[in-house]
Amino acid sequence: MAINHLDPPTGNIADNITGFARALRAAGIPVGPGAVIDAMNALQVIEIGNRRDVFATLQAIFVKRHEHMLIFAQAFELFFRAAEEWKHMLDSVPLPDHARKKPPPASRRVQEAMSQPAMSEQPQAEEQDVRLSVSDKEILQKKDFAQMSAAEIAQAVRAIALMRLPQAELKTRRHQRDARGLRLDMRRTLRGSLRTGGDIIDIHRLGRIEKPAPIVALLDISGSMSEYTRLFLHFLHAVTDARKRVSVFLFGTRLTNVTRALRARDPDEALASCSASVEDWAGGTRIATSLHSFNKLWARRVLGQGAIVLLISDGLEREADARLAFEMDRLHRSCRRLIWLNPLLRYGGFEPKAQGIKMMLPYVDEFRPVHNLTSIEGLIKALSSALPPQHRSLIRSAA
Repeated sequence: MAINHLDPPTGNIADNITGFARALRAAGIPVGPGAVIDAMNALQVIEIGNRRDVFATLQAIFVKRHEHMLIFAQAFELFFRAAEEWKHMLDSVPLPDHARKKPPPASRRVQEAMSQPAMSEQPQAEEQDVRLSVSDKEILQKKDFAQMSAAEIAQAVRAIALMRLPQAELKTRRHQRDARGLRLDMRRTLRGSLRTGGDIIDIHRLGRIEKPAPIVALLDISGSMSEYTRLFLHFLHAVTDARKRVSVFLFGTRLTNVTRALRARDPDEALASCSASVEDWAGGTRIATSLHSFNKLWARRVLGQGAIVLLISDGLEREADARLAFEMDRLHRSCRRLIWLNPLLRYGGFEPKAQGIKMMLPYVDEFRPVHNLTSIEGLIKALSSALPPQHRSLIRSAA
């Protein structure tokens, strides 16, 4: 059945396109009213009974970035499967091959967007979410990640994405032109004097080049850390997206480098890629073995130029022996700053009684909690204020 080219889409078709655009916005794809109008006009010149044509048309209009293609395909499948007015479209031509594969990483986000009670009430719900009271924000900031509901976790993820990420600068040995620099640029100064017959009129100076300090994260993904792992990965993805020199390693019983996986722009796609590359998710903990692998295979590659190491673990080592202390000492000597983030510090009466924690503590520069949004904000402030290299005293911070 073809639509009359002279009449604009009305009724259920227009409602479905509008609702589909709202669903895409809820799933993270920016779709404006202009794109909705373009989609309605485009549907007038295609065979609306052909599912493939409708899919390709809406994709060309609504998708502007490559990382949104998987989200769009999943949203199209879920939305129009439930649209009763377009059932004749669902049974005609199957989706393209890339849309019929295993559900993409963003399927959970899309399903949550589709499962809302009424798409027509979505704008009002969004306004209510945005206008959280001050008390609600304070509760969310201080609430433990392990005690959050699914909705609160989603709000926490959005809050992490909006945080101002660390931009601590380190002075390198290289120099560049700087009118306020402390070093004389003799070459440019003498070259400029040739234009005035040897008289030096302008004195050129050089200043140190500053670059963001590299960040290396070692994240424990054992069973005891399972309630925090996903949110920590969201934080590391946000840091990776804002900075170029970030390396992320996951460890349980073995070490896995997920730096490349976390560089995907879409957070769900990045986390799905991480989980696919890890074989020991939510298993046991072998910190000493994992640190040995890192020190042997990766330390020289990623710990240069004053790197800051974030060790995110509860320290509950299965085999705490002298090897653990040796590897921690080696890691501590290889980096400029070693920060241990431990969720167990959320308890006010925490004491380092476990053997693994006792062996690790002497070799860290800072011992901080990381169990809620407040503690993550404290970490960001700590990363933004660099310590001098010779400062090696243990700093314990509690939230």
